[in-house]
Amino acid sequence: MFSESVSEEALRQDFETLTVSKRLVRSVSQKLRKKNHRGEGGEEDKVRGVSLKCLTLYGRGGGCKVGADTGEELGDPSYRRRSSVSEEGKVYKSICGIEDNNFDCFSYGVREKFWKKNNRKDLDLEESVRNSRMHIFLPDDILEMCLVRLPLTSLMNARLVCKKWRHLTTTPRFLQMRREGSCQKPWLFLFGAVKDGYCSGEIHALDVSQDQWHRISADILRGRFMFSVASMQDDIYIVGGCSSLTNFGRVDRSSFKTHKGVLVFSPLTKSWRKASSMKFARSMPILGISEVCSDFSVIQSHQNRHDRQFPRSRVGGVSDVYEDPHRLSLRRQYRNAFDENGPSLLPNRRSYKFIRQRSEQANMKCCKRFVLIAVGGLGSWDEPLNSGEIYDSLSNKWTEIQKLPIDFGVVCAGVVCNGMFYVCSENDKLAGYDIERGFWIGIQTSAFPPHVHEYYPKLVSCNGSLFLLSVSWCEGDGQIGRRNKAVRKLWELDLMYLTWTEVSVHPDAPMDWNPVFVADRNLIFGVEMFKIFGQVLDFFTVCDVSDVEMNWSHISRNHMAHELDASSCMTKTMAVLHL
Repeated sequence: MFSESVSEEALRQDFETLTVSKRLVRSVSQKLRKKNHRGEGGEEDKVRGVSLKCLTLYGRGGGCKVGADTGEELGDPSYRRRSSVSEEGKVYKSICGIEDNNFDCFSYGVREKFWKKNNRKDLDLEESVRNSRMHIFLPDDILEMCLVRLPLTSLMNARLVCKKWRHLTTTPRFLQMRREGSCQKPWLFLFGAVKDGYCSGEIHALDVSQDQWHRISADILRGRFMFSVASMQDDIYIVGGCSSLTNFGRVDRSSFKTHKGVLVFSPLTKSWRKASSMKFARSMPILGISEVCSDFSVIQSHQNRHDRQFPRSRVGGVSDVYEDPHRLSLRRQYRNAFDENGPSLLPNRRSYKFIRQRSEQANMKCCKRFVLIAVGGLGSWDEPLNSGEIYDSLSNKWTEIQKLPIDFGVVCAGVVCNGMFYVCSENDKLAGYDIERGFWIGIQTSAFPPHVHEYYPKLVSCNGSLFLLSVSWCEGDGQIGRRNKAVRKLWELDLMYLTWTEVSVHPDAPMDWNPVFVADRNLIFGVEMFKIFGQVLDFFTVCDVSDVEMNWSHISRNHMAHELDASSCMTKTMAVLHL
């Protein structure tokens, strides 16, 4: 009996020794496995930024710990009790395929979703890295060739991609490439919008090719009205204007200030800058843009001519120079008009040939610059002005030019055509300013187109031709009981014989007293706004003068003016650019 008990005791000790060795082997294997997992997890953390190792669940109510081991080496005496309780409650299987005592705290399917989500992030990261490497190795010349062909709206969105693209699309080289390219489309910019009695300063831009309106915020123009605009290359010049002194922001001419400042807006870069101010404050001046030679000197052409009246004239389509080959009548006319000691306005043949040769050489070099002319308008005391100024974009300076005669009348329209700045007055008189030589020429046509007194004529220039738009009464075609109606007609001036010819009739009734017509290349754009039945309506039309029929067509109707005040009909002004 005693021997049996001794043998059982020895057997039990052997089992305990065997159990301890198993535990020891299991603990060592777990440590090695843990070390391997830590190495793999570190690599995964570097790649994915998160470790996907299983979490260990310690019994019921024991909570969740990350990376805890199940062994006595942790110094936890209650290890057996917790493990036995957990084993009695439920048997857990490792999702990772590793047989150990670590328990996965993720529910079924969560681990796979988590892994797929991080995998998607890795794929996106790899794709972005590949794209960034592609952009890095793509030459700037090819990028410019791609970006320069984008429409203006797409180009503005492309600038938001990165700083490199924004810098690349705003360099002078890129702007010059876009200016000389064939991907430009006409854009109309409408200024002078009045909303709720205030000058909002907003600019309404119309993409003619897409028939889409865009609104551009311009806080610098808030409270400013009765100004004029003109387009020069890719910029728009805002000249003069008024602002109320008592009610700032409102269109109030009871107490106002007339400005002589000039602002320049660049639609391609959405930037503003200030140009040199005029010598005299003006509101609603008549503007003209002309391209001149590179050796053009404003001071030499205009410094001694701004106090003189123009004696030259062209009557009945034939110049008086050709009527009098020896120019005796012109000499007599100059002698009566000016002091004999003063220099002559008409250059002699030798100097004329020299000027002509010099201008031809400059044209061969194709090196040009632009000048801006401002004539007439209203002064600081709301008086009509007969003076004028010319602005040189290269020197950023204004210079006074020769004044118009007093009997010429108030200037109501003007445009540059073939190096000559043509203006017409309310008295149906026409004059031209020679920009290169710096003097006015009185032009007397055979018969000025008839027009209604309340509607002032408008001058536009297209493809080297001078056009005039006027409103006149149209008879009832001889039919009894048919009432006369007012129509707006387009007239063309023959610059050789100085005769007017009717070429087209505008389809809309002339409801607007102050329409705006601007021309660019072979297109004439017009905008009319008027209030009827308590609502402001707007009509945008275009005429292609290269077409034989010269028909007008509508490009936009009632898309913009429904939220504006009726005073916008008088304060509006428009410019056109190819962008």
